[in-house]
Amino acid sequence: MSIKAIGFVGIGLFLSFFCALGKESSPFFSTDRKEKDSLFVGKGTLPVRLQGIVTNRKGEALPGATVLEKKTGRGTSTDIYGRFELDVAMGNEVVVSFIGYASQAFVCTDSSVLQIVLEEESLLLEDILVTALGIRKKETSLVYAATEIKGDEIVRVKDPNLIVALMGKIAGMQIHKSSSGPGGSAQVLLRGSRSAAGNNQPLYVIDGVPMLNSGGEQPYTAIGGVADGGNRDGGDGISNLNPEDIKSISILKGAPAAALYGTQAANGVILITTKKGQAGKQEVTFSSHFLFEKAISLPKFQNAYGVSDGIESWGERTVTKAYDHAGDFFRRGYTAIHTFTISGGNEKQQTYFSYANTSSKGIVPHNRLSRHNFNLRETAEFYQGRLKLDGNISLIRQMVKNRPVPGGFYMNPLVGLYRFPRGMDMTEYREHFEVFNPDRNLMEQNWHSSTEDFEQNPYWVIHRVLSKDQRNRVMASLALQLKFTDWLRLEARGNVDYLSDKFREKFYASTAPALAGINGRYIDSEYQQTLFYGDVLMKGERKWKLFSLQFAVGASMNDNTVNALRYDSKTASLKYPNVFTVANINMNSSAYIEEKKEAQRQMQSVFGTFQLGYRDLVYLDVTARNDWSSTLAYTTHEKSGFFYPSVGMSWVLSRTIKMPAWVSLGKIRAVWSQVGNDIPLYITSPTASISAGGEVQMPDAAPFEDMKPEMNTSFETGTEWKFWENRLNLSFTWYISHTRNQFFKLPAKTGDTYAYRYVNAGNVRNKGIELSLEAWLVNKTAFSWKTGINYAMNRNKVLRLHEELPVFIYGPYGFSSSYALKLVKGGSFGDIYGKAFLRDENGEILYETAGEKAGLPKIYGEGNTVKVGNANPRYTWSWQNTWNWKGLSLYMLIDSRVGGKVLSQTQADMDLFGVTKATAEDRERGYVELEGRKITRVKEFYKLVVGGRAGVTEYYIYDATNVRLRELSLTYALPERWMQKTGIFQNVHFSVMARNLFFIYKKAPFDPDLVLSTGNDNQAIDSYGMPTTRSIGFYVRCTF
Repeated sequence: MSIKAIGFVGIGLFLSFFCALGKESSPFFSTDRKEKDSLFVGKGTLPVRLQGIVTNRKGEALPGATVLEKKTGRGTSTDIYGRFELDVAMGNEVVVSFIGYASQAFVCTDSSVLQIVLEEESLLLEDILVTALGIRKKETSLVYAATEIKGDEIVRVKDPNLIVALMGKIAGMQIHKSSSGPGGSAQVLLRGSRSAAGNNQPLYVIDGVPMLNSGGEQPYTAIGGVADGGNRDGGDGISNLNPEDIKSISILKGAPAAALYGTQAANGVILITTKKGQAGKQEVTFSSHFLFEKAISLPKFQNAYGVSDGIESWGERTVTKAYDHAGDFFRRGYTAIHTFTISGGNEKQQTYFSYANTSSKGIVPHNRLSRHNFNLRETAEFYQGRLKLDGNISLIRQMVKNRPVPGGFYMNPLVGLYRFPRGMDMTEYREHFEVFNPDRNLMEQNWHSSTEDFEQNPYWVIHRVLSKDQRNRVMASLALQLKFTDWLRLEARGNVDYLSDKFREKFYASTAPALAGINGRYIDSEYQQTLFYGDVLMKGERKWKLFSLQFAVGASMNDNTVNALRYDSKTASLKYPNVFTVANINMNSSAYIEEKKEAQRQMQSVFGTFQLGYRDLVYLDVTARNDWSSTLAYTTHEKSGFFYPSVGMSWVLSRTIKMPAWVSLGKIRAVWSQVGNDIPLYITSPTASISAGGEVQMPDAAPFEDMKPEMNTSFETGTEWKFWENRLNLSFTWYISHTRNQFFKLPAKTGDTYAYRYVNAGNVRNKGIELSLEAWLVNKTAFSWKTGINYAMNRNKVLRLHEELPVFIYGPYGFSSSYALKLVKGGSFGDIYGKAFLRDENGEILYETAGEKAGLPKIYGEGNTVKVGNANPRYTWSWQNTWNWKGLSLYMLIDSRVGGKVLSQTQADMDLFGVTKATAEDRERGYVELEGRKITRVKEFYKLVVGGRAGVTEYYIYDATNVRLRELSLTYALPERWMQKTGIFQNVHFSVMARNLFFIYKKAPFDPDLVLSTGNDNQAIDSYGMPTTRSIGFYVRCTF
């Protein structure tokens, strides 16, 4: 489906919707000059000026309470002192409501000043969380761990990718940011990795319906990307959303919490609830957010030894000028996000509209991002509230120019920048990065060394390797709710999410001829993905004297289609130099063409969930789902599908056993579940393909048994406690999961038709604990101090692979490198293999005694056979603090990962060229100290043994432990009395903030939070990745 067609469908849907609303509802806005506090009085009625104060039983004012004339659906809100004024028609009913309190209704009979006291409603005082399929449940009834983050947490320190704002705030949730700059992806892991060949990212759901989060491309290897074109991060789906539209985010971390999503839920679910208009409350909000970014954690260079061989820095000691080539290259970046929202409505119709403009300039010159977000949401009810409609449409347009590679050697400006000989002036190559070649009548790259493949002039790369990423996205949904009785209702939802990416990249002639040919290279790529989702649910909620029942049964269909086409001249190059069109590509077998045509994945499901409660003390929760997936066609499971059950129990001890008055809540819970992870397309029915030049590519593998989805069996138990009227809250969870039926590709047996075969096998276990502690240390009217600590630990272990598969390589292989990511029985995800120093039985390093390497350490592990570390942290923790004093609010977040290893190929390659501070210090003292032994052949140690991308992996493994000040913000809200005097503003907030302000502790030469790829491979590997940034800025928010 084209984007135009989807646009017309969306416009038609909303026009029809608005027409229907117009018949049932009063207008949202009015131009009546007699309007007061959004109240409209009908013709022929006598208005009465109603005044009053709304308080609770303690006499405390309730600011923001809604006062609504029921017949017209128009009203106002109380001010900071609980006061209100409203013109109401005589005899009409007025309803006063406030969150957490029972509503109160009365008939307007006169204009006296009213004292309205609202009673606390016990059920509403309990925290309500949005869970799977948008079902709202009381916190005490949950049988699994779930965490909710309010929208204010997300917008406190904004990032172009909103999920990055959750870093360090959720126990058991690891977020790693791509180093590809603005618009880059993020890797999110909930309770560790579990799938060897599948996806480990969670499912994202917006207002009950799934959304697309995959992008068209991710980095391929630590050397280069698809077809050696340089690594590229195509961006993810969650980064496209406007943070200001988010009301809350619920994180369902484990399979038990996400069991209702079946085959899609093995990695957990992130539920996003968006804002909508509220009856009787009209608001216009404008916010501006500016962040200025500076590159930090740059490599440490030496300035004592000069050039050698024209390209390296192993020359004699000399007085050299301390050039800061890296500092001169990176510029100060910025991100500006401006948002305008308008919301409001009456009892029958509510509207929410927002527009956001995001503009970002990266730290790499000429890298820019521009994004526009439009969002319109209409909600309405008919027939005395029995029918409710909720329609939403979002339009997103994003442009990224010259997105830097997130790492790797190909087409990376940092390779030439960091290798550049120390003491040499780069001005010549910066100001004259190209020179005219009269023989070819064109400009060519100017650099001090060969530019055949890896190393390029960094200023040539940013001026003559140009790219443009364009994304258009439409997300439209319509939900219907039909209320049969007070306890039974029918819901139906439909959603379409259409994403269109266009990517074009130009490599001018003389750019890495071994990779781009002699006349330049051109890539023209298009990627379209369309998700259609629909479901029907019957929901019910009954309460009797002793028992309560909450249930939902339904069916859904999820249809995901991908169309993609990539033209890439590769080494076939172009017929005419620097003419960047598809028609100018030399279309032969040296070119690269990739096409996906109607690659469709469809899933049909039925499901049900039932929760039975006894006297609000004990809850039994049972869910069941059956999925039929198109990826399992041509198997015996095609008709039966796969069944995913879950059963759990929650027991509120504090309501069962008499406890001290200072215990507000005590609860234990346990749950068991099974969920799945789908297999890739076309596995059960292999198909041939045609490559550039018309060559037929036959499939090299086929299933030799009935394929099944990966199966994740999980159990978790935990407890929650609250003390002193919720001033101290504690949550603890222990979990264990086994992921079986891993998807593997094995060598075929003798006589087989195909070279490889697909099988299901293996068992990967994850187990761990999560702990959250939250306390209001001070909670006074004038001053409050809230603090919170999160702690999480996960242990991953491969219990079994396949009897014919002793080792599974899931990271890059097949090229010269110093590492590999492998799974072996007894090992773990994140195990890094490479080369190491040869040791004797006592662990002492052995040394060469003769030849070229005499006196240097021996190495072993050719083919990367030695385990040298694991990327996973031993545990993570964070500490949050919020101090409020009058109108000031200070927030601080410190977070840490402890343990785990990372590999720096950047440091290894720079050591080989002698540009690092470490090599200069060793030369200065005349030796390298290695585990207590002094090695005097410093240059040979780095050049013949450890240095370079194929050197000794063990030497460049670093402890990933780090502690940082993740976020810091200071916000000031102007006094309410000032706002009342203006007659315009409801509130105004000013804020200054910072992200990644500094590291309190760090051992690695780069930021371990940055990743080369958000996939399973290339984890914990730094290969000339872009540096992390420190962000400092300010934020202004005005509500009218």
